[in-house]
Amino acid sequence: MVAAPALADGGSAVATSAAPIVVSGTVADDASKTALLARLRAVYGAERVVDQLAVGRVSAPPNWNEHVARLIGPNLKLVSRGQLQVDGTSVSLRGDVASDAQKQQIASELALNLDASYTINNGLRVAVSEQGMLDAALADRIIEFESGKATLADSGKAILDQMSVALLRLKDKKVEVIGHTDNAGSRAGNLSLSQARAEAVKAYVVGHGVHPDMVSVSGEGPDRPVADNRTPEGRARNRRIEFKVVQ
Repeated sequence: MVAAPALADGGSAVATSAAPIVVSGTVADDASKTALLARLRAVYGAERVVDQLAVGRVSAPPNWNEHVARLIGPNLKLVSRGQLQVDGTSVSLRGDVASDAQKQQIASELALNLDASYTINNGLRVAVSEQGMLDAALADRIIEFESGKATLADSGKAILDQMSVALLRLKDKKVEVIGHTDNAGSRAGNLSLSQARAEAVKAYVVGHGVHPDMVSVSGEGPDRPVADNRTPEGRARNRRIEFKVVQ
């Protein structure tokens, strides 16, 4: 059995020099140990590989060294907080990846590199990013204000109650609140209004426990529309508040 409990950095989907790759378990002979360590060092760098392998009386399937070497490829660097376990012909991979596409890519590569005698347990999970968490909380809803003002409507406050909870989960992250408007009226007036609305949103979430240093604000006015300003529906979509993780 071979286990590598730390395939990538604990906080990122990309491996970094700070993340150790711990390889432990028992292999059949010194040649197997040498081959496995050489492959890990080639992929991750010698300075990151921590050798906790033992040589003992275990039975390995035919061509086991070659199969395991093919399992340890560059795509494993996409896994964070990962563990690859190989026990005979049983392969188990756990950890976090950034998307379903990455999960399928890694699983497909593992299957292609093994013959039919091996079984694979794909325990990879798609990690929700901080930005994804905020986007899911907002759910494409519009935070509404009184017409032409920076005074939050009751419906806008209800959405911000939920956004405050999501922001509190981010802990040490920095978030920018960005105000946007449609193109009705002067650009200067819309820039001022969008800034004031972003500041009103910050004041509201700070009043619900979010640390003021966590939130910065800006107003983009009409400069970044997401819909056609020639229709009422498009203008309504452009009058929006955006939450962006910046650090």
